[in-house]
Amino acid sequence: MNKRLAKVFACVVLGGVASCVSVTAAAAVLPDSEYAISERENVLILMFDDMRFDTFSYRDGPVPTPNIDFLAEESVRFDNAMTTTGLCSPSRAALFTGRWGHRTGLDDNVGLYHSRLSELDLSEGGLIARAKDAGYFVGYVGKWHLGPQGVRLRGADYAAEIKEAEWSRGMRQLTPYGIAKNIAKYKAAAGAPEGNKSEYFNGEKVEYFQTLPGAYEDTGTYKKVTAGQALLRKAAREKRPFFGIISFDQPHPPYRVPEPYASMFDPETLALPANHLSKRVNKPMSQDEPFWPWHDVSHLSDAEWLKMRAYYYGAMAMIDRAVGEILETAQETGLYENLHIVFVGDQGSMLGEHSLYDKGPYAYDELMRMPLMIRSPKMQPKAITRQVSMLDITPTLAEIMRLPADGVQDGRSLRGLMEKGDAADLGRKDTALYAYEWYNGGWFGIRALRTPDMKFVWNPGDARDELYDLRKDPIEINNLFDKPEYRERMMSMVLLMREELKRTQDPLLPRFDLQMKDFLK
Repeated sequence: MNKRLAKVFACVVLGGVASCVSVTAAAAVLPDSEYAISERENVLILMFDDMRFDTFSYRDGPVPTPNIDFLAEESVRFDNAMTTTGLCSPSRAALFTGRWGHRTGLDDNVGLYHSRLSELDLSEGGLIARAKDAGYFVGYVGKWHLGPQGVRLRGADYAAEIKEAEWSRGMRQLTPYGIAKNIAKYKAAAGAPEGNKSEYFNGEKVEYFQTLPGAYEDTGTYKKVTAGQALLRKAAREKRPFFGIISFDQPHPPYRVPEPYASMFDPETLALPANHLSKRVNKPMSQDEPFWPWHDVSHLSDAEWLKMRAYYYGAMAMIDRAVGEILETAQETGLYENLHIVFVGDQGSMLGEHSLYDKGPYAYDELMRMPLMIRSPKMQPKAITRQVSMLDITPTLAEIMRLPADGVQDGRSLRGLMEKGDAADLGRKDTALYAYEWYNGGWFGIRALRTPDMKFVWNPGDARDELYDLRKDPIEINNLFDKPEYRERMMSMVLLMREELKRTQDPLLPRFDLQMKDFLK
């Protein structure tokens, strides 16, 4: 085992836990006959749910993450990676297919209250089916969220810890009756006399934060680790090349962790961002509506907001341990040396910024940005500052794995950036497009275009758009869309967005042209 890596694992297992408190064509590849199966590259995706980009210690974040830091030191880091949608199912569909939701039909969560969708259409086999067809041993562990039985139906050889695996494809939508009941209790407690609050809950609001009984080994995270380790051991015995995904539910809210993670961070000592609980002024009306029962945060006290953040940090520390154990097994099995590893979160999450919790129909950086790094055995580690997209992962892996094309790809391969750094994008516009089409059956049609300096958010279902000067206002407090002094910047951003909507054949382009006609003259 790599000595440097062993030192990191010791830190976590012994210290961190015990004492630490234009649409492009798909990447061209040679026919299968040109390559022996044994020459194919091995790839592992480590995926996380609602993981923010700013928490890791390698980014000067508040949580010591030695294992993730180690992986960052060996990887090409994309420090300005953007998801396509701040919502689980559509962002995951974009990752596995490389296509926007208007092409795949997957532009909302699946299987949840109000959503009109139950699965990603099986015609969209994505990376799983493409790898399987190319002769790979394919394994999937953990969260899927693209429809019942979807991993098996796409041909995966190994599947574990997937709660949707045995669900009926005809099942009814999951409806949050229990969550709504708990929120009603919290609101009742907020208005109750101090001595009577315990009648409603026992000091922990389980839809936001909770100390789980038992230890790390009793958690769902650990179950995914052990299933992932079994996958790696099986892959090491295979003669076929390996493509695997280990997908963790955490740190998705609510933040529920056992000790020592529940008390690892003292809420009273936490530093809060300047936009924590900031008032939303001159913002779209939809940001004021609770679209899921726990979005109603009116009952949360300042102390509870801080406690929730502390539990999120604890969840991140626990995830770091899990990452360490997966990497250690990759080392022990002999896979690690020649293994490409993609570390990615499906989107961020709100921890009180703009007085918001979880996610919803908006495009703030805390939600839009995601962690992304790619370890490639023959690539020099480096940090990329250019903006990249969730959509770029599939064409990149298709090129690495030499997969046959499967149609239009809305993203582009990142191999150039991985090889040459930011210089590879010389002359290319530095933009990232984001969409929030639906939230569990509610339509918004939001499009956001981000540059390093500005962000423009088109809200076609509202009378109010958004424009933020990211250099002067990186926390996106001041909406400048109606400020005369920013009209030229607004016009520039409108034109950039139109280019992207046209390039991706976005069906909302005619509506955009009508609503933005005063800026397109």
